[in-house]
Amino acid sequence: MPVEIREVQNHRDLRTFITLPAKIHQNHPLWIPPIYMDEWRFFNPQKNRAFTYSDILLLLAYENDEAVGRIMGIINRRYNEFREEKHARFGLLECRKNQGVAHRLLSRIEQWALGRGMEKIVGPLGFSDQDPAGYLVGGFEHKPTISTYYNFAYINELLEKEGYSKEIDYVVYRVDLPDKIPELYTKIYQRAVRKGTYQLLEFQKRRQLKPYIKPIFRVMNECFQDFYGFHPLEEGEMEDLAKRYLPILDPRFIKIIAKDDEVIGFNIAMPNLSEGVRRSRGRLFPLGIIRILSSAKKTKQLDSLIGGIKKEHRGRGVDVMIGYKTIQSALRAGFKFVDSHHELEDNYKVRAEMERLGGQVYKRFRIYQKKIQRKTIVETGI
Repeated sequence: MPVEIREVQNHRDLRTFITLPAKIHQNHPLWIPPIYMDEWRFFNPQKNRAFTYSDILLLLAYENDEAVGRIMGIINRRYNEFREEKHARFGLLECRKNQGVAHRLLSRIEQWALGRGMEKIVGPLGFSDQDPAGYLVGGFEHKPTISTYYNFAYINELLEKEGYSKEIDYVVYRVDLPDKIPELYTKIYQRAVRKGTYQLLEFQKRRQLKPYIKPIFRVMNECFQDFYGFHPLEEGEMEDLAKRYLPILDPRFIKIIAKDDEVIGFNIAMPNLSEGVRRSRGRLFPLGIIRILSSAKKTKQLDSLIGGIKKEHRGRGVDVMIGYKTIQSALRAGFKFVDSHHELEDNYKVRAEMERLGGQVYKRFRIYQKKIQRKTIVETGI
């Protein structure tokens, strides 16, 4: 059956684009939908500042006038300038196990990117590292988190048959929490506290966090500038992210380290919300938000989202102070294990800390790449 590729051009097309994954994954037992309110905000140029420095292309694939696939193409001009690269990105690729559909979608994105002077396609990625990145290549049997892709294994096969290969992997650790924090770890923590160099800040209410949001993002800008896929956030983007995430964060699991009233390190974690999002079918109203909050109270999994320590303060016990207090809060709340979220496979220092706590890699995500040139792109009517 011939595959037709159409650009998303109006609200109706966008609705099809946003809701298509639920149709494709309807019999996928562990898949969770996105929070649809966030999806509409993500694709709204009036609410997503990334549109001001990015070119995008949204495509739908049709067979017999039925939507059967989708993909997003992104050229993040600011990132390319920052990295001195000519990279385009693909993201949000969804389709059934159909090589013809995958071929038509990917080749159209490649043509589009090549026409704008790009030399390489990488993905799956969003506008920035704040968006989900990487397809799951190991650990399909484990529950996903709301901040990562949860794809069918065949998506990786479809990409590889189109000439895509590994760019970089992220690993995810599962850290089982002991009934009691190990004595050695406690001693290291106490030694760091006795020095009195650093102040550890903890919170009980969200409003207490507001003065620290921008300082946290500034630390992130400094810490992550050499990390794959990262480019610094601007002040307006910091404000947008704060508005987006502050309402769902649990202040008990946010730890900040300060020195002389300056934030120099942080870690943000939150209860796993996957079951609540699944039960709400991605919709917050009228009852979805209640189901999500209820699941947060029942889950035994704490998801570590992001953290960082300024370079000049590393190796001085700051990581232990943060880790000790995070584990302490998790134990008090009844959690059984921590999901580390994405760690770059070559970030050996962080990986060593995970393993010192007994963590084991239980998921792996992959970013793919493909160099593009005119002779390599052949779009057919498969």
